[in-house]
Amino acid sequence: QHISSTTYRLFLLSIEDSDSREVVVGTIYLEACYHQWMLHLLSPLDWYSRVCNNFRTSSTYSTDNFDVTMTSTRQFHMNDLFRFNNVNLDVLTETYNMPFYLQYMSKWPELFTVAEAPDNSIMGYMLGKSEGSGSLWHGHVSAVTVAPLYRRLGLAKTLMEDLESTSSNVYNAFFVDLFVRASNTLAINMYEKFGYVKYRRVLGYYSGDDPEDAWDMRKALARDEKKQSVIPMDRPVLPQELEW
Repeated sequence: QHISSTTYRLFLLSIEDSDSREVVVGTIYLEACYHQWMLHLLSPLDWYSRVCNNFRTSSTYSTDNFDVTMTSTRQFHMNDLFRFNNVNLDVLTETYNMPFYLQYMSKWPELFTVAEAPDNSIMGYMLGKSEGSGSLWHGHVSAVTVAPLYRRLGLAKTLMEDLESTSSNVYNAFFVDLFVRASNTLAINMYEKFGYVKYRRVLGYYSGDDPEDAWDMRKALARDEKKQSVIPMDRPVLPQELEW
């Protein structure tokens, strides 16, 4: 593969799981290894082989008797950018550029957390921040995702509760919000179970090859005693109308 110094490439990876015979298709962000390639420390072929071997190894684990209480949460470290491929292989998980993750690690380290298994593999992570002013001061969920192998164990709820607690106790926010595709009914139902409500519909929030509306979902925190922040709007809004 040709690596351009000005254009970041997405490398499509397909791996066949010998146990389930299902093809797992996802994207791996090459920027994390770009500098290693330029320094001739790691060739694209070596990286591809390393990822394939790592993913196949992690796919052989079984969660049938997994004890979720053995999961540990900690702040996301820079080296985790080279270890979270088993999570970001999911086609619904967005992969961002390196500066994006570094910005979160430097500005909101308490809201960038990772769930780690006893074998030190990454099970999932939360990417969050604080923003706004006045009564709109809030915590924001930029991304929360769990590796397919570790789903249905309550990890998403654990990560969300951790962000909500930090947003309330550390940042003294009024509410937590997030954006989700209007067609993603599974995620919407999950967030509603966590106590989030559909605050407003954002028309054309997701652009690009797959444009779509988004729901701005919110959950009031302790500071908003009257829950004013989660009273649904009576009309949809455009992306340029968003405050933050």
